Amino acid sequence: MGTDKKSEPLNRVDGRAKVTGKAKYFAEFDIPGVTYCVMVTSTITRGTINTINTKNAERAPGVLGIFTHLNMPVIPGWAEPGNPNAKQPAGGEKYRMLGSNKILFNGQPIALVIANTLERAQYAASLVTATYSKADHQTDLLKNTQKAAMPGRFGDYSRGDDKEAYKTAAVTIAADYTIPIEVHQPMELSGILAFWEGEDKLTVYAKTQGVKATQRTLAGAFKIPEKNVQVHSEFVGGGFGMGLRAWPQEVAVAAASRQLKKPVKLVMTREQMFTLVGHRPYTIQHIGMGADKDGQLLGIYHEATGETASYEDFTEGTVAMTRFMYACPNVTTKYRIVPLDRGVPIWMRGPGEATGAFALESAIDEMAYKVNMDPLAFRVKNFTEIDPEKNKPFSSNNLKEAYQLGSEKIGWDKRNPVPGATKEGEWLVGYGMSTGVFGAHRGESACRAQLNPDGTLVLQSATSDIGPGTSTAMVQIAHEVTGLPVNKIKFELGDASLPPSGSQGGSATVSSVGSAVFDVCTALKALLAENGLAFEAATVQPVIGKSATLKQVLTAQNKPFFEVTKSSKGGAEQEKYSMYSFSIHFAEVRVHPGTGVVRVKRVVTVADSGRIVSPKTAASQMIGGVTGGIGMALMEEGVIDHRYGRLVNNNLADYHVPVSADVPHIETIFIDKPDPYSNPMGSKGMGEIALIGFSAAVANAVYHATGKRIRELPITPDKILSA
Repeated sequence: MGTDKKSEPLNRVDGRAKVTGKAKYFAEFDIPGVTYCVMVTSTITRGTINTINTKNAERAPGVLGIFTHLNMPVIPGWAEPGNPNAKQPAGGEKYRMLGSNKILFNGQPIALVIANTLERAQYAASLVTATYSKADHQTDLLKNTQKAAMPGRFGDYSRGDDKEAYKTAAVTIAADYTIPIEVHQPMELSGILAFWEGEDKLTVYAKTQGVKATQRTLAGAFKIPEKNVQVHSEFVGGGFGMGLRAWPQEVAVAAASRQLKKPVKLVMTREQMFTLVGHRPYTIQHIGMGADKDGQLLGIYHEATGETASYEDFTEGTVAMTRFMYACPNVTTKYRIVPLDRGVPIWMRGPGEATGAFALESAIDEMAYKVNMDPLAFRVKNFTEIDPEKNKPFSSNNLKEAYQLGSEKIGWDKRNPVPGATKEGEWLVGYGMSTGVFGAHRGESACRAQLNPDGTLVLQSATSDIGPGTSTAMVQIAHEVTGLPVNKIKFELGDASLPPSGSQGGSATVSSVGSAVFDVCTALKALLAENGLAFEAATVQPVIGKSATLKQVLTAQNKPFFEVTKSSKGGAEQEKYSMYSFSIHFAEVRVHPGTGVVRVKRVVTVADSGRIVSPKTAASQMIGGVTGGIGMALMEEGVIDHRYGRLVNNNLADYHVPVSADVPHIETIFIDKPDPYSNPMGSKGMGEIALIGFSAAVANAVYHATGKRIRELPITPDKILSA
């Protein structure tokens, strides 16, 4: 397996378009007659709307329509199915935006105001008033754990004969770990531009990580054929997970557009981004762990309890890593969700695995110190050659090499292993490490190849690009299969009319779409051979004994170009092997004992993700993941005033994310060994493992620097000083 040749790393093929402004994002499209939508949101957290007054707003200049629960057009797909056996959310509610006078969370939209300019819509929205009947609300997870329920698609897991082994071992630990609310907050705001042709043809420009998923959602909502819904999203200014679904406000805007018979554009405010497009759920975890005196793990117990909305169940793989990461004979995991009066969470970069890795990798570090072992040596001792959860061999696993390369680069063996023993001036110095893992997924994707008479190649697939460099990776794959120069290859994406592909999430795009590109380019080579042609010397040439050029062959066949479409998906190997990508993070920190300030001084991050298809964009992925991990470890926290059920820091002044001064030089290392079973390129996903586990590396480094174990993120100065 593998491509024929490996070439020099590419610069981003769309880089110039992005930095010059040529790249257009959804809000930049200007449709003739476009109107502007502004949402009015609730000021209470739970209850009902008694009255809503829109008269003054309706009289405001330029107002074209105002929609509330009193006049919202019917959205056919939102109607209740009438099935008494249909599964209800854990909280027993259902949410249909502007579908009733019920308020289920603070910041819930209660009106859409549409005007002929944005400023007029904003002014009119300020004139809408409402009165409410408040009901008691619950937004505090810690006070509602008694409502924790096992989600339908997740059962408890257990292996081994001794469920109490983690308690009865010679050496034991037990600790709780807390992850707060984190919000996505990409630079590009969320929203949609929708317009209709008649009653049954809808076109939208949207911020989405999956144009086909958005197409399916809108087609289902309005009960029209999927082919009648066209979704455009060529460029996305960061997603991090919030674009993995079409949100209710996007469907509502499309309904308003059809009612008004005008194009309607919604661009959400930064404040609304904290409420209406999901977040990493507040999660508390308990880990019990037991080992013998020589450091061999004997038992692990991992229980996680995360929030969901009262009106919709959200689940993620918080305890998944614990089931297979280490050689441990007795493992039990439990996962529960608690319905709260909050907007529903959604997967955030690293999803539940990042949450779970903070707890597991912090506990592993703690156990290493308790058995008086080096944390790296402890992990190596408990390394597993096969997946103990599935009892299958890994398709590839180069963790031991990754441990070695990363530790050598950071200077792990040169550090003083005693916590709190190293100082540099006034600052305490600490080193920490952690492991990350995420499934090496491959979904079904299709790609169309069009070879033109001038030898240029156009590839098309309805995938998305939220920033990792999808087009660059696909051009690289096509270049290596065909030998064509990269300036003769173009990859088109972000259009629902193109051959189908999955959403960009779960680190699966290169494996899924890249396989389709590989297969279609291989098929194109075969088609050329049938016609006496071949890719040769960076162009298309007649094979030996033939004389007709590409243009002549096409002319003779009365074709404007050669075209091939191929669909690609994994085969039996998906069942034979356990497929994961792995990462190792090493962090060096400084902690000021007087102020509690923590600074990440140096990072070495190692990726074991198969063959690296696009080295430059892969390095960017790892650097971006570590940057997000610094935010997760040291500063990101959505704070709710539970008296009102409202986020206190719903702005980028008070919700802190890393800036340049917070991010040190990040050294990236790639094992770069093809996985023999994952896909034709031998690649595995990287986007998630870049972040998964990193927060634990920082927490472990803080312990090494100070001797203080911080188990609640973010690690802020007050926690250092009070520990």
